[in-house]
Amino acid sequence: MPNNESEIVIDLPKPQPRQVEFLQAREKYVAYGGARGGGKTWVVRLKAHILCLKYPGFKALILRRTYPELEDNHITPLRELSRGVATYNESKKALTYLNGSTIRFGYAASAGDLLRYQGQEYDVIFIDEATQFKEEAFTKLKACVRGVNNYPKRIYLTCNPGGIGHAWVKRLFVDRNFNEREDSYEYRFIRARVQDNVALMNADPDYLKNLESLPDGLREAWLEGKWDITAGSYFAEFDRDVNVTDPIELKDYWKYYCAIDYGLDALAAVVVAIDELGNEYVIRELQESGLIVSQAAERLHALVEGININEWYAPPDLWSRQKDSGKSIIELFGESGIHFLKANNDRVAGWLNLKERIKALPSPDGESKQSRLRIFSSCKLLIEYLPMLQISLKNPSDCDTEPHEITHICDALRYFCISRQTLPIRKEEESYIDKYKKMAIGISRCSRGKRF
Repeated sequence: MPNNESEIVIDLPKPQPRQVEFLQAREKYVAYGGARGGGKTWVVRLKAHILCLKYPGFKALILRRTYPELEDNHITPLRELSRGVATYNESKKALTYLNGSTIRFGYAASAGDLLRYQGQEYDVIFIDEATQFKEEAFTKLKACVRGVNNYPKRIYLTCNPGGIGHAWVKRLFVDRNFNEREDSYEYRFIRARVQDNVALMNADPDYLKNLESLPDGLREAWLEGKWDITAGSYFAEFDRDVNVTDPIELKDYWKYYCAIDYGLDALAAVVVAIDELGNEYVIRELQESGLIVSQAAERLHALVEGININEWYAPPDLWSRQKDSGKSIIELFGESGIHFLKANNDRVAGWLNLKERIKALPSPDGESKQSRLRIFSSCKLLIEYLPMLQISLKNPSDCDTEPHEITHICDALRYFCISRQTLPIRKEEESYIDKYKKMAIGISRCSRGKRF
């Protein structure tokens, strides 16, 4: 109320039964999700709006991976929902209510983006599409939920199966597999199905049919909300038992190669050894951000210390001359004693080449399986990121380029694979492409459906 003489009447939209369950949840960490189209984003907006109206001076943060997602899904709709009781500040990316409550809109496309939230206090944080974030983000944001008032202190998450955060969200909220530092009573999962969203069913009757037409795996995840399926994984054949090995003794007469992906956002490199039988081992890895060329060269020299590298590979864009120096990045690396060969940048051929290398094959004893390329267990980033790569919605034969931070080390391995030998696409790979063309069509149809 601005004063005793005037009165503001606020009409709130009516939630669906599952959304009511979410609105009434009182646990410290509440996850809402499962199937696509369950009305997750809609109820996040409503929950944030209600809290700000109820508690004067309330502080809320709504987080998405990218700003365009934030603007389309939250900022624009909430400005309309709060019209007359709140004003939006574009520069601060914040909605301020008449009673002093605020909703700040934030994004975190990379780990570095999380730094802007350290030291800040919020009563409630909403992590929308939490499976697009690593567990590190959830852990760091926990420290931001604090304050001296007696208002609720919670984190609300929305989620679908698949994505970079699939494993940690599933562990905490679906499997309820807690460690000694986690209290089970603080966590709650509310399963949402598209059939629960009556408003969506009425507005877009074809949405359900589109989900039902998706290929196996994606259909179970997006329609039924099953978490035991990693939907959309490009390297679905990745198997730790087959593709990961403990470090073995290296021989001087083996061949050694180093491939990199480089930009100011990240230097990523893999060192690969090839034995006398043609078996390939990723023996060392590196990923670090913010390095100029001379610093990157120092890191690479340290990475390959004690190894005689036969060939170095780098992506073609590093041969372009820089406007400020007139030299290419490759020339600058050359001045530091590292001389690269130009790798082929055909993404699809490179990824399919890598798929051939990690595919399980019968071992000589016939009792176990092995792959042509294996990764030392000490290369933890590559082991973590490679199975997280998702199928591109634009080209099902390619990997998605988001989340960007997980692609660098994988791209470095791709440059090695396509540079050493371009393997022919086998018939089963051709059928793989056909399969995911169908998947891409299904995804494209669903993306045209209206989101609630």
